[in-house]
Amino acid sequence: MRKNFHIKKLYGYLLKTYIPLFLMTFAICLFLVLMQFLWKYVEDMVGKGLELSVIGEMFLYAALQLIPMALPLSILLASLMMFGNLGENLELLAIKSAGISLTKSMIPLIVLIVLISIGTFFFQNNAMPKIQPKFYSLLISIRQKSPELDIPEGVFYKEIQGYNLYVGKKNRETGMLYDVSIYDISSGFQNMAVIICDSAEMRMSEDKLSLIFTMHSGQQFQNFIEGAESINSSSEFIPYARESFVSKIMTISYDDNFNRMEESVLQENESSNYVAKNMTQLKVSIDSMEQFIDSINISDRKIMKQYTYLSFRNSYPQDKKDSIIQKANTSFAKLKMDSIFASKNIRVQTSILQSAYSKADNNGNDYLFRSMSKTTTQRNINRQWIEWHRKFTIPFACLIFFFIGAPLGSIVRKGGLGTPIVISVILFIIYYILDNIGYKMARDGVWEHWIGMWFSSMILLPLGIFLTYKAMNDSVILSTDTYVSFFKKLFFIRERRNYTVKEVVIEEPNYFEIKKLTGELTQEVSVHLHKYEKIGYKTYWMDNGYDESLISIKTNMENILNQLSNSRKSFIIEKAKEYPIFIKYVRPFKAGSIPTKMLMYAFPIGIVIKLLSLPFEKRINRDLNTILKLNEELTEIMNNQQNNIAV
Repeated sequence: MRKNFHIKKLYGYLLKTYIPLFLMTFAICLFLVLMQFLWKYVEDMVGKGLELSVIGEMFLYAALQLIPMALPLSILLASLMMFGNLGENLELLAIKSAGISLTKSMIPLIVLIVLISIGTFFFQNNAMPKIQPKFYSLLISIRQKSPELDIPEGVFYKEIQGYNLYVGKKNRETGMLYDVSIYDISSGFQNMAVIICDSAEMRMSEDKLSLIFTMHSGQQFQNFIEGAESINSSSEFIPYARESFVSKIMTISYDDNFNRMEESVLQENESSNYVAKNMTQLKVSIDSMEQFIDSINISDRKIMKQYTYLSFRNSYPQDKKDSIIQKANTSFAKLKMDSIFASKNIRVQTSILQSAYSKADNNGNDYLFRSMSKTTTQRNINRQWIEWHRKFTIPFACLIFFFIGAPLGSIVRKGGLGTPIVISVILFIIYYILDNIGYKMARDGVWEHWIGMWFSSMILLPLGIFLTYKAMNDSVILSTDTYVSFFKKLFFIRERRNYTVKEVVIEEPNYFEIKKLTGELTQEVSVHLHKYEKIGYKTYWMDNGYDESLISIKTNMENILNQLSNSRKSFIIEKAKEYPIFIKYVRPFKAGSIPTKMLMYAFPIGIVIKLLSLPFEKRINRDLNTILKLNEELTEIMNNQQNNIAV
């Protein structure tokens, strides 16, 4: 009962720690993806004079639409930060010391993440079909909105369709434009009109559907080729009309209103209505489109059989057609078409080939046109399947990222925002790339829709399982010391012994005993070098005594050095530090076993493995010779030490 009470208090503490952290990281991640949206569509919104209410509504729909993208990243970051903090503050160690495993302590958080995933599924299935049509219809309306007129000085302005405007100078206080040139190409280049005036005023009509230019002291030039069809347009001279004016008013069609597109336009469009459907509606739509493609395929097969490959049967008399076809099918006579074709003269052969080519070309164009509707329908089916699977993949990604973030945080044991943010960004970029690859492959029909949409989950799920397993076993997979030690061994980087003179020594070394052990070690090393200085191919694979001898040498040497490390003499400590750190084997397998025998006879794999072991053999022999030399020096030092004691 007391233990259950402690567990309940632990669960409450973990939830109270995780939930505020999750809400904070969710707000940060949502803000980041919203900024990404802003950078992507900022050109479509800037300079169009949109009201703040429209921009606010746009950001609201964008934020709601981007929640599924921000949610997995926030779960990953919050899990990393929380378990990193617990590990850094030794709270995880205290939890494990109380007999509570990592998986048991994660139970309340797992339940919370499952509830969040279920909520995400219902959000994807019920809310997103209502949010996405509003978002995309508003985005398209903003894109179609004409830009706010702000004609610059000294450059041509081309934002008014069918017109190019040039203003030399303008007075921003009065709005008067000076040295104005207007090129009217709304009726085509053949009927282009050019207006040049000293000054002009520009204003918008009351209904904001047209621009009204009031021009002063200018001229208008316009090509005059209407009704002159006999005049060659490529000739050097083209007649034109010239008009001088003191004041002239010109109206240009320009819609400055914000026209909101109806959501029903997206919902009724077959290529985009998938954004407004839930799972049930998507499945119904997919079934209907698949039936449509099946019916077209059946129709195409009938047409190909009747009017393409067997079109000559259409010339049979209707009353004798069936009997002729039946007789042809039961006949064993096979006509040699090449010989029949060769028996014709050149004119007939040419006519036959031209007729066949024309018929093949017409049939190819006909089926190409018919296949376009099937291609479009199949692409729509792929989009519908993508949207159907997305309602499951996002909630499942939330679970995966928790089982990546929580174990990884307990392994890294670094809290705060530094290390967790770096790791989260790297993992989320990998997820985003994999998800986009799968999405595009499924959209284009290269992969099956379920493979493409679950591709990122299939890659990251084993990573989550692996990290959870390593965290449960207190793995040092992300410890820097582990990788430093590995690379030192890989590149033969020597480690040095670190012995110091101890201030307090419990047991003084027995130099007489050490001298005796050193002599035995020297003899053992000499015997090993005599027997295994050069390892033959068969000895390498079959003789297990080599490894046993090395293990014995390493054990005896470490025993001597452990006794010497208690010495108060600094010169003895320095001599002990010169001994090499000994590797005890050169073979990553047990010699003489059945798999080893199979590798020995597997040519050339066995020879390659033997050649790879040569650097390790040379290192061991070099270390053994170093041990012999140091043993002699150490023996001499201990002899002197004994003589000093005797005196």
